[in-house]
Amino acid sequence: MNGKKLVTVLLLTLVCTALPALAGEGTGPINPAREYFTDVVLVNQDGEEMRLYSDLLQGKVVVIDTMFTTCTSVCPMTAKTYQQIQEWMGERLGKDAHLISISVDPENDTPEKLRAYAAGLGARPGWYFLTGEKENVAFALKKLGQLAESKEAHSTVFLVGNEPTGLWKKAMGLADVQQILPIVDSVLNDSGEPVGDVAAAGR
Repeated sequence: MNGKKLVTVLLLTLVCTALPALAGEGTGPINPAREYFTDVVLVNQDGEEMRLYSDLLQGKVVVIDTMFTTCTSVCPMTAKTYQQIQEWMGERLGKDAHLISISVDPENDTPEKLRAYAAGLGARPGWYFLTGEKENVAFALKKLGQLAESKEAHSTVFLVGNEPTGLWKKAMGLADVQQILPIVDSVLNDSGEPVGDVAAAGR
């Protein structure tokens, strides 16, 4: 498969990237991104509550995937790719960019299970494993375009986003990591300046 077909530029036609902040009536500026994603609460592997927009996305470059700890098919492969991305990021992890893994099985994937799973992968600070109330997780996944009918049918697509500049891309999580790293790098180093039309490749 042509490498270009492994990448789809995620031209999110969301209010979070398409509209400027609007003035509210006595409440200060309205942040369209916050309005869209909301601050639905998730829980990380350390049992800490994290708000989807304010804690996980705002002002950050992120790579987001979905997984569950008992998955024995695609999750071990995408987890290995995340390990390689973590290694590539080095000291930038947790500072310049963050890795986010959201469980699609929140009823079983408790913070304790996610913490053990993270330890087994050698996850460092800046790589968050998230669970929470089933309804909250489903809501967050829907906002990210990652909601699936069942945990077995969860997406293997990585979302790579630069919230400050509004650039979001998709990468096929089962692709070779050497085809994924340039995508992450391009989003990480995005300046927010227009670069002309970008041809979107097929999924």
